[in-house]
Amino acid sequence: MRDRFWERFSLEELTQQEWEALCDGCGKCCLVKMEDADTGDVATLNVACRLLDIGSCRCSDYENRFEKVPECTQLSLQNLDEFHWLPHSCAYRRLAEGRRLASWHPLRSGDDRRLHERRMSVRHFAVSEADVDEADYEAHIIDIIPLDERR
Repeated sequence: MRDRFWERFSLEELTQQEWEALCDGCGKCCLVKMEDADTGDVATLNVACRLLDIGSCRCSDYENRFEKVPECTQLSLQNLDEFHWLPHSCAYRRLAEGRRLASWHPLRSGDDRRLHERRMSVRHFAVSEADVDEADYEAHIIDIIPLDERR
């Protein structure tokens, strides 16, 4: 990868490897989301995809995730604006908005310990969807993004 690519190149100029390296490993995109059909509001749960290794906040089967979890979505430059629910801390969102990477981001800090120490990952609160009955999802809502707050 090119030296400090996130500061020197636009998102459009990144290689696939550099794009993937932007992921800070927080696991927030792997939390279950529910959209209210009436209001369009998006609720985020503390329930993580069954493939998320909560300890490392990484997908346990990244290469086969779309086959194993059909509802898994892939963030790309072409669909970035559709992911209005990305947290403000997300590197993809930060760079798309013209902001810098956070100081705790692994590309800046050199490792992922600061991410977890700063409690920016789901490691300290997520539970696996394998351990939660779907009928109980409402009790696991941790955030609601109103439709009017998108973008």
